[in-house]
Amino acid sequence: MAQTNVNIRMDMETKKAFDEFCAEIGLSVSAAFNIFAKTVVREQRIPFALTTETPNSVTLAAMKEVDDMKRHPEMHKGYQDVDRMMEDILGEV
Repeated sequence: MAQTNVNIRMDMETKKAFDEFCAEIGLSVSAAFNIFAKTVVREQRIPFALTTETPNSVTLAAMKEVDDMKRHPEMHKGYQDVDRMMEDILGEV
């Protein structure tokens, strides 16, 4: 099958994050876009929900906190035991 090039514009931060994600799961950016395009053609729809809903400030803060925990796990408490975690959570109420 003949190949062609497609140019896509996106902001640098999104591209960097997408490059990193693709590398982490072992795909090239090209392969990821090809998977997306083939799924759209096969299913005749965008393969995920499109919405204008925006997370509220509480959700955005929680998302930021999780991101920070992933970037700096040494600065956050972790658990190896669910029972211990629940004791800590319920003890803080």
